[in-house]
Amino acid sequence: MTMKAVVQAGAGGVDTLKLETIEKPIPQDGQMLVRVKAAGVNRADIVQREGYYPAPPGASPILGLEVSGIVEDVRGHARFKPGDAVFGLVAGGGYAEYVVLDSQLAIAKPKDLGWAEAASLPEAWMTAWFNLVEIGKLVEGEATLIHAGASGVGSAAIQLTRLLGGRAFASAGSAEKLDFCQQLGAEQVYNWRDLSAFSPLVRQWGGADLILDPVGGSYLAENLSSLNPDGRLIFIGIMGGAQAKLNLAQVLMKRLTLRGSTLRPQSNLIKGRLARALEEHILPTIAEGVVRVTLDSVYALDDVRDAHMYMESNRNLGKIVLEF
Repeated sequence: MTMKAVVQAGAGGVDTLKLETIEKPIPQDGQMLVRVKAAGVNRADIVQREGYYPAPPGASPILGLEVSGIVEDVRGHARFKPGDAVFGLVAGGGYAEYVVLDSQLAIAKPKDLGWAEAASLPEAWMTAWFNLVEIGKLVEGEATLIHAGASGVGSAAIQLTRLLGGRAFASAGSAEKLDFCQQLGAEQVYNWRDLSAFSPLVRQWGGADLILDPVGGSYLAENLSSLNPDGRLIFIGIMGGAQAKLNLAQVLMKRLTLRGSTLRPQSNLIKGRLARALEEHILPTIAEGVVRVTLDSVYALDDVRDAHMYMESNRNLGKIVLEF
């Protein structure tokens, strides 16, 4: 049996992406075959397309890390059956009509949540929970500085910080994005384009106890200066470069923790735990209207190149999704 999927003619720009007919994936024990209704677009997809973030061993080389859809086939024990509406995180393969989803990573889609909305949740919220709760150990009253606050992960992290009783600070690159961050609950914001050094401003606000940073190298010195004693700096990307000088005296005297973090290579045990956190702690707050689903735009699968160009333009407020 065949399906339509976005494949690549080598690493590079958006012109390498094309829609082709290929064989359907075959689920193994503990997996489900899902007919995809929508798939999230993530910065990791861009980096993989460019050839810098290959799929893990055994994962589909097709782009796409989060989907929503309808279960068509179940192998082994699972709490879902054919016909169920689900969404969840995949290691690859989301930009296709069918994808294999591990049963333990699947979440039942609430009836009042649209397909595109559901597909926008797993990567952003599971990344935010993993880094703020499990790694960052954020507690009530602490302050989180969230760089790229208007991104999918950033918008989730701002809201999660507030849910945990913390203070959220955010950076972004336009007045529109800063307003968006404040609407989500950031109490202090700044435009990174207007500042050569942001640490004096952050210290004026009381300093950060935890920083979530997708920028990397170019922000390292300012991040270290912004942190309070016993602060934690978590790198989730290197858009600003992979190399930087490290002031070990700051790390030593302030007892700082620096940690790199990627979600995709984590075990299904960890991802399953994060899926349950999303299901049990975040979905109810969405239903109650406490948390906002930050869906910026929806593109047809045929327009995947446009979706990637839009993400690369850095104009989105929240998530970009492909809909089938």
